[in-house]
Amino acid sequence: MQLQWWSVLPFATMLASIAVLPLVPATAHWWERRSSQLAVALVLGAPVAVWMWLVLGWQAVFASVVEYGQFIALLLALFVVSGGIFLKGDIEATPRSNTAFLAVGAVLASFVGTTGAAMLLIRPLLNTNAERRYRVHTVLFAIFIVANCGGLLTPLGDPPLFLGFLRGVPFTWTLHLLPEWLFVNAMLLAGYFALDSYYYAQEPAASVRLDRAEIEPLGLRGATNLVWFAVIIAAVALAPSIDAEAIEHGEAGVMDWVPLREIIMLGAALCSYRFGDRRARFEDNQFEWGPIAEVATLFIGIFLTMIPALHYLDEIAASLPLNEITFFVFTGGLSSVLDNAPTYVTFFEMAGQVPHPGGADVAGVPEIYLVSVSLGAVLCGAITYIGNGPNFMVKSVAEARGVDMPSFGGYVAKTFAHLVPVLAAMVCLFIAEPVWAKAIGAVLAAALLANDARLIRAGRRLALQD
Repeated sequence: MQLQWWSVLPFATMLASIAVLPLVPATAHWWERRSSQLAVALVLGAPVAVWMWLVLGWQAVFASVVEYGQFIALLLALFVVSGGIFLKGDIEATPRSNTAFLAVGAVLASFVGTTGAAMLLIRPLLNTNAERRYRVHTVLFAIFIVANCGGLLTPLGDPPLFLGFLRGVPFTWTLHLLPEWLFVNAMLLAGYFALDSYYYAQEPAASVRLDRAEIEPLGLRGATNLVWFAVIIAAVALAPSIDAEAIEHGEAGVMDWVPLREIIMLGAALCSYRFGDRRARFEDNQFEWGPIAEVATLFIGIFLTMIPALHYLDEIAASLPLNEITFFVFTGGLSSVLDNAPTYVTFFEMAGQVPHPGGADVAGVPEIYLVSVSLGAVLCGAITYIGNGPNFMVKSVAEARGVDMPSFGGYVAKTFAHLVPVLAAMVCLFIAEPVWAKAIGAVLAAALLANDARLIRAGRRLALQD
């Protein structure tokens, strides 16, 4: 049965609830309760699940439930293990130190995953900046860089790339995206350094003195958790899980029903929680279950209401005008509001069916299109809080530490100010073919760097006035 456009309305309502209910005075306090969030998720998601079961068959609902379980198991395992690792000591929270933190995260993200890198670094980053008043922009750029754009270089970096690897893309192929990775992350780091320099110049003198007085040598507490961290990463890369596709086609063996990967990950999390350094977890990191509970609750509704949205996308995809630029735009735009993994798969499969533009193939897909799909799925996941799994997690951890994070719409406004122009310049320079497009990209990049320089100069003037 072909779905109609209105089948996406439950998903749109779920997004609107996340964006609007926390801002309306009459519902803000009600929305803060976990039971309220769960009620909204189930009221919207459960009827959609029943509807899709009747219209598309049980397989569609089963696949979404399995994917939700795999998604939450990974986030939960990384959340628990990273919560037992504490970077002790306290360096001065200068723009240079913070930028170095984010640069390390950009590299780690491609090798331990965006979720792993984000969960590993967000608490030390917040601890380092605990004495500073202006911290929101630091968390935002941690989401941009560590939780998303850094994970572009290997299939371990982000789930969409791992799905491409499972479909035949060579493990090392993503290293071909190094120029785009370098450009985007370097531009974001430059933008962050300039912005942090501007805000650092406005920090109260008492905050700066306290930050300098609290300096201690760095060290690592709870280092045994790194072993469990490695177990989780190995499980993601090597261990099988429930194969919903094989089950759907009646081709499943016994092991296709066994969530071995999730069993290993949750076992590692349990060992970390039971035997890890309790001081690092509960005293230093002030570990609590609230952030992961909020993500698990909201994403029940997101995954269930997303079923008809993804099927509708699959039905209309063939009618879309597709080329190297629009593959990036459609994959990226939809990855920012849908789960970027199934969005990647939809356009990956589609790229192998449209007229061939010429050039090399990778895993049966024109390489020029695979580049666009990969860049769109990974980089544009940062545009909203729900575009990639760790985004909401980082937000929740920061809020638990007293950082007043932007609302859903406020965050999108920030990404259009700081992230989207960088991605637009990247598209013009690396994806678009016409010379005039590359000239526009160069001008846009130069304008962004000029604005960075202006912010740094403004910060220096403020510092001299003080």
